Amino acid sequence: MAKDLKPSEEQLAYAYLLDLGMKIGLALLIITFIIYLTGILTPYVPISDLTKVWGLNVHHYLEVTGIKPGWAWVNHLNKGDFINFIPLALLAGLTIICYLRILPIFFRKGDRLYGILVLLQIVVLILAASGVLKVGGH
Repeated sequence: MAKDLKPSEEQLAYAYLLDLGMKIGLALLIITFIIYLTGILTPYVPISDLTKVWGLNVHHYLEVTGIKPGWAWVNHLNKGDFINFIPLALLAGLTIICYLRILPIFFRKGDRLYGILVLLQIVVLILAASGVLKVGGH
């Protein structure tokens, strides 16, 4: 007979925020895609040029289009093909947001080890997202 397992406070908080963030991110993806499709914002790469560049590897694509790597996309949020980066960044950062939500729960409950591990994960994720931590050949 299985024990009646109930999710912990931090599991529920994490799951609630993850679910909410995912729904907001999906809605924003749909909205920004509609903005791109309708041409409300002019794209950085003209649609007529897409077939010329979409088969290129990333290095050549960036070189041909003049797009800078990293967080330079923030400078192009007025372009229809860059605005969809907003929900992508939100979804990519959702783990950090969820960890920030559960961090005080661990410390309030006296679970210092879990609190410290979550804090370290937050720091590593922020450093990686900022570009300070890099691995691989990029």
